[in-house]
Amino acid sequence: MPRNRLLLGLTLSALGVGPLAGCERSSSTAGTQPTPAPVAEHLPAPKPAAPDAAAVAKLATHFFQAPRNPAPLPTDTEAQVALGRMLFHEPRLSKNHDVSCNSCHGLDTFGVDNKALSDGHKGQKGSRNSPTVYNAAHHIAQFWDGRAATLEAQAEGPMMNPVEMAMPDAKRVEATLSSMPEYATRFRAAFPKGGKPVTLANAARALAAFERTLTTPSRFDRFLAGEHAALSAQEQRGLEAFVTTGCTTCHNGPAVGGASFQKLGLVEAYPALTDAGRFDATKNEDDRGYFRVPTLRNVEKTGPYLHDGSVKDLPAMVRLMGRYQLGRTLKDGEVDDLVAFLKSLTGELPPAERISAPPLPPSTKRTPKPDPS
Repeated sequence: MPRNRLLLGLTLSALGVGPLAGCERSSSTAGTQPTPAPVAEHLPAPKPAAPDAAAVAKLATHFFQAPRNPAPLPTDTEAQVALGRMLFHEPRLSKNHDVSCNSCHGLDTFGVDNKALSDGHKGQKGSRNSPTVYNAAHHIAQFWDGRAATLEAQAEGPMMNPVEMAMPDAKRVEATLSSMPEYATRFRAAFPKGGKPVTLANAARALAAFERTLTTPSRFDRFLAGEHAALSAQEQRGLEAFVTTGCTTCHNGPAVGGASFQKLGLVEAYPALTDAGRFDATKNEDDRGYFRVPTLRNVEKTGPYLHDGSVKDLPAMVRLMGRYQLGRTLKDGEVDDLVAFLKSLTGELPPAERISAPPLPPSTKRTPKPDPS
């Protein structure tokens, strides 16, 4: 192990071994000044080396496996993506015209609002932390409890949720969008086949098409592609620790997570856990306390952490996962290396022309009015 090799690398001079200046001298040398002993040079301990090339290649294999999505992804058109971008920023999809998807999933803040619990209709707080929308297409399911199997199913949920956007029904959504001629035109272009183009299902389909474009390539991707210098020696040590301590049991695949459901408190019961997790969606007692594993891409930017947003600090989160998921008390050096690796997962946001708010069509006399009730 690299840390054990550190002990072998210490030299005698670093340990302070030199002439025995403290020994008693004979009478023949009385009255003379002893020769001062050379001062041992206290050099900083060398840092452990990064894994070698063969080890690096083996470590990378944990992140190539495809997500276990049972359904093939649909083919999205540019017209659907453009419409989805508009709908993502559209506050009139909420009852009081004051909450959009971007309100909780800020595209310029790595897909989150950095709040423990987000604000919805009438300032109500949700019961779970808003996860990032970036790289969500790689997830096995959506929401912390996995109740939506696809991005399309997820996109419908917040619009009808009374705490979030609070639309009363699909009819209200469709009436709002149909009232604006530009939306009617864009829906026809995005969904030219079939009957009525402006539907809740098509709105969700467009939102999902847009969200599938929300990826954040990082230095870690260059590393996986063979550019091993893309990660520093410390980041590579962190990657090695990430694999050898067992983090990849849950956080694997292209999104470094999101591909499975795991029990929070796998090795040791997590303190004060009251959220039933996946049980809420399945009503299967075996799913109690299980949550969809979050992606670790951009984790440096997407705190606070856990389903309830109760952990603000990334090093603290690493220590908690080591204890409750792996049964490990991580040392300071291990935590430093792991956090360095996790920061290498911070990626590049899409260009502004893809994620900034586009011009939205004006309301008309037929557009339902804001309703604060």
